[in-house]
Amino acid sequence: MSETSNVHPSVWVAPSAQLYGRIAIGAESSVWPNVVVRAECNEVRIGRYTNLQDFVMIHIGYGHGTIVGDFCSITHHATLHGCTIEDDCLIGINAVVMDGAVVGHGSIVAGGAMIKEGSVFPPGSIVAGVPAKQIGERDSARANRLNAWQYHYNARAYARGEHRAWTGPDYERWLADITRRVECDEDLVGLR
Repeated sequence: MSETSNVHPSVWVAPSAQLYGRIAIGAESSVWPNVVVRAECNEVRIGRYTNLQDFVMIHIGYGHGTIVGDFCSITHHATLHGCTIEDDCLIGINAVVMDGAVVGHGSIVAGGAMIKEGSVFPPGSIVAGVPAKQIGERDSARANRLNAWQYHYNARAYARGEHRAWTGPDYERWLADITRRVECDEDLVGLR
């Protein structure tokens, strides 16, 4: 990790993750195996309770930093390059989001989508394709937050050396409770 990084102490960072340059990561987020984040100019800002899953690549553009909001899931092998991902979004496996692009609050980007430079998608978008287009509209903020909560639960377990957190009666009870809380936005009390 670079000396210019500002990673909150509560963030779980996998030993194989590589963080270089000016990077800020908010409380309770997680950085999974083989993630690479580089910021040679501009900066990368990751919000709270956000997960960067295995093999995610985040880089800056020459003219744009990369900003990811709270409660986002950036899934396996996704690439973010000089873009903005607003709160409560899910970026699918192998998706690419390029310089100057903006993905609005509560959106889903399908796996394999390629969002071109400067593309802007409003809140609640369902985005897919190469090049990516808005194919639907649905506020997925709650479903995306639930996914982020599950990764938060898993990261806390990994920090304790437990690698089977998503099974058993304790997990089932926790999942039922957090699902109920997310459905009525109780999970955000004191956070927003």
